[in-house]
Amino acid sequence: MVESEGREAPSSTKATSDVLALGLDVGHKRIGIAGCDRTGLIASGITTLHRSSFERDVEQIKQIIQERDVEVLVVGLPYSMDGSLGFQARHVQKFTKRLTTILQLPVEYVDERLTSYQAEQMIIAQKISPSRNKGLIDRFAAALILQQWLDIRRQKKKSDREKTP
Repeated sequence: MVESEGREAPSSTKATSDVLALGLDVGHKRIGIAGCDRTGLIASGITTLHRSSFERDVEQIKQIIQERDVEVLVVGLPYSMDGSLGFQARHVQKFTKRLTTILQLPVEYVDERLTSYQAEQMIIAQKISPSRNKGLIDRFAAALILQQWLDIRRQKKKSDREKTP
């Protein structure tokens, strides 16, 4: 499930296949950050931001956005298992609204249910201790969120092409 908020992602003057997106897994203590290759095929974790203050968090995210020429933020929205928006989801929306107001970037939300669990399982499979690598879990979760968005976007474009005569 992908929801858009804010202004539409700009139609870039770059090649139409370019994807300039940043994935965020927003938590109370950390924000996992992921990026993708310009083709929009592969998402990968970039870093984990250890939260201190809203202003500092914004500055660090802004620096990454400028370095990567980001045009859209993809934020994981932690729906409850029943599909409702709980406390954490509202907290993420509030943070994202404040962030995008400052950054003037469009945002798209992706249902992130179970991404942290999936990320933790990926780390365990690599024989890495999840309890000692919480930041790595957040980074992997951000990559899963962004990859989900990229896959949905690519599938939608493919479907749109098939519908066009």
